[in-house]
Amino acid sequence: MAGVDDSGSGSALQAVFDQLRSAHTLSLTLTSPICLAVISLDRYLSFQHPAAESYCYSYDLTLTDGRWRIKCQLADGLSRWVRTGSLRCGAGLLVSQLSLVHDETRLNHSYVRIDGIHSVVELPERFLSIKDVESVTLWSRDNVTWADGPLQMSRKYYLPLWINDDPYGKVWIPNSPPPDVVIDVSRITLLADLEAFFRTSRRPLPILVRILHRSRIRYYGKPGQNIDFPFQVYCEVADQSGVMSMVVWNDLCLEWFNRLTVGSVLYLQQYSLKPSYQQRSRPQIHSLSLTTFHSIEICLNPRSPASIVTVIPPKSVRSQWGLPEVPYNFATRSEVNSMNSNQACDIIGLVTYVGRVERLRSKEKSGPEKFWAYRWVHAVDGSTDSPFILEIFSSSQPEIFNNICPMTYLVCTQMRVCQTGSSVYLTSSTETQLFVTGCHKKQPYVNEPKVKAFIQWTKTLKDSVVLRRTAVGGHYCYPPSPPTFTPTTNESITAVVELKGELESLQYREHRRVAVQGYVSAVQYHTWPPHTRQQQQEDVLVRGDRDSESAVPHSSRDQRETDSSSLDSDSTVSSKRRRVPTDSRVHRQYFTRSKMQSSSQVGFTSHEEEEEEEEEQQDEGELILEESESEDQHTSAGGTEADEASQTQDEHQAESQPTALWESSVWPLAKQQVTEHFCYGRLDQESLPEKFCFDDRDVLLHNLNLSPSTWSPDISSQTRTHTPVACTGYFTLTILGLNQTAAVDVQFVPVVSSDDPRAAGIPHTPHDNSLLSCISTGRLCIQPDGSCPSPGSLMTSAPQLESERVVCIVDLCLLGEQKVEMICSKLYRTADIC
Repeated sequence: MAGVDDSGSGSALQAVFDQLRSAHTLSLTLTSPICLAVISLDRYLSFQHPAAESYCYSYDLTLTDGRWRIKCQLADGLSRWVRTGSLRCGAGLLVSQLSLVHDETRLNHSYVRIDGIHSVVELPERFLSIKDVESVTLWSRDNVTWADGPLQMSRKYYLPLWINDDPYGKVWIPNSPPPDVVIDVSRITLLADLEAFFRTSRRPLPILVRILHRSRIRYYGKPGQNIDFPFQVYCEVADQSGVMSMVVWNDLCLEWFNRLTVGSVLYLQQYSLKPSYQQRSRPQIHSLSLTTFHSIEICLNPRSPASIVTVIPPKSVRSQWGLPEVPYNFATRSEVNSMNSNQACDIIGLVTYVGRVERLRSKEKSGPEKFWAYRWVHAVDGSTDSPFILEIFSSSQPEIFNNICPMTYLVCTQMRVCQTGSSVYLTSSTETQLFVTGCHKKQPYVNEPKVKAFIQWTKTLKDSVVLRRTAVGGHYCYPPSPPTFTPTTNESITAVVELKGELESLQYREHRRVAVQGYVSAVQYHTWPPHTRQQQQEDVLVRGDRDSESAVPHSSRDQRETDSSSLDSDSTVSSKRRRVPTDSRVHRQYFTRSKMQSSSQVGFTSHEEEEEEEEEQQDEGELILEESESEDQHTSAGGTEADEASQTQDEHQAESQPTALWESSVWPLAKQQVTEHFCYGRLDQESLPEKFCFDDRDVLLHNLNLSPSTWSPDISSQTRTHTPVACTGYFTLTILGLNQTAAVDVQFVPVVSSDDPRAAGIPHTPHDNSLLSCISTGRLCIQPDGSCPSPGSLMTSAPQLESERVVCIVDLCLLGEQKVEMICSKLYRTADIC
């Protein structure tokens, strides 16, 4: 084994190659890993059938030591580092083993393969001086190959890093204005006549059509497949005689996808006809009085024969051709409620909330694993106070999908109405097209009456008022679970012990919903933002004495107006605190059930009362609430490095300490017997929606979108303040399985204000503001007098959970960097379980 010194002014990559040459070996194991910055990550389909499904894709990564950059292949056995989001662009990669691989079927084709990773770290300071990664010199020695495509040259293209249905890479030709052309329209045929050509096997005449709808890209590649570019796109085209499907195959997708926009007029020659594939979704076209031909479809192929596609410039389109205009069916938010489920409509709205991009695993059984990317968006149009709730999947328009942000005008076409109980939302279809501010010019819909009416409404708005109502990110899941739980094929119950397999198989930003049953054995309440160790030592939070305690809002320039009666409606609320004399002892607050049942308001006993009642309450098993545990006094003799490290660790532990704790009577014994306890620490700030700020737009979008495939130093170096929307605390619930062999900690963040984006989708059913009711409904309930309790005060009703058999709906999401989000979105009590 060898060590490489990369701390000096020399090049770490140069030192590695020097050792490879001197040792006359193709593999090198380093005693001291070298740190390289990850510039880019590229994914492609493995050529050979993999040993496991997770190895269907291979990865190339571009690395730099600050002086040189080099493209390397990642060994298949290390691909999980990428799939879980641990290995990411802009991070530092500690490489412990690498090798030089020669392609024996080609001349002068060699590349470096990363065979061992020690760890992934934050980028060292010496790399922060890099402002333009393209300016770093390419390594071009030792016959090492640099290519735009995969290093394994059996593939000619890269796929997007996280999904398969976006155009990605230089092989996809961008859109450009079509050149002026002269066409002969005297010999064209109509779509209605193509059936006759198909029956007689004659080569059809040219056709002149307009694109009414376009699908997203479909990738059908498989390992071992010999098709160079296995892509497919469907379009619905029309002329004066009717509407028919057109399929663009393989190489032509790369050449024409970006240029085949909705509304374009095409002159097609040397196309072929084949029976139509019936098992696919189709757009809903109701406003055109034209026949739709379903028996055959038009095929554009790169060869045998090679189809000829000509895009007619808009100024050259003639009205005498009789081509229909693109049909639209715009609906306002007030109209959506009365529409039928699965009915298609188009919408325009002002965006007020944008969720993070998450992924859903495809249920297709054949082929390599595949994911869909989607995000939740709220948009308003002035027809009602309620927003459009939009579930938007990637539409093969990454430049638009990744740039949806608050305060923009959003148009979504071919959205489908989804009605579940009392919830109504819109989800995108295969043919959905997205348009945001900056893309609307010259689109066919600009003259639609409802679009014009929307634009007039927006002129009455004040930007500052709308901006206060905007938010981005956080955990968001819709529609809400039904009021009663009935196990179904789509939502079966998972044993708590089986969560291990669910968690281990999660990939980066993959969302998965599971249902577990058991008992709530413990509840912790944590304030947000987390308090440091010093704050916990100095301050004790005093709750509930509403006569002497009050919440003081912290104002800021862009802060939203909040209801003054809600003490926890704003994330920056601070509370008055009582100074406690310095004491290293642990202080606990105890309540008997009888005391809580007779008390009408929440409060803590004094220390004197606590000491008098402590022994009696312990004997009775009535320990209900454990409050504000101060840590043992930490003394230091001289501020050594060990002390500093210990202090840092203590501070992290202090941030995770609950403000309040309740445990069931069985938990003290049961937790000694469980063999699996799934716990992922405190709530991550990525789970909380935050306020939108124009100044932070680029950074916010960078964080909301999936981890990029290329490092952008200018964005990575920017810092900002995370300002959550209406959150002052959250709960951690410990669910103990029925067999008491496994437990899981899930987090619950109640909706405490209408500012929270989740409030738009939660029914406003009154309840008694007990902890069980709050978790069951997802929110605190404002009382008739306008008052609303603080989340922490709900802990006094935690004993209601004792021996209550529950089913907990848990949303799982791997946020990356080994951070797992486990959110309780619904808790069913015994009476609600069928």
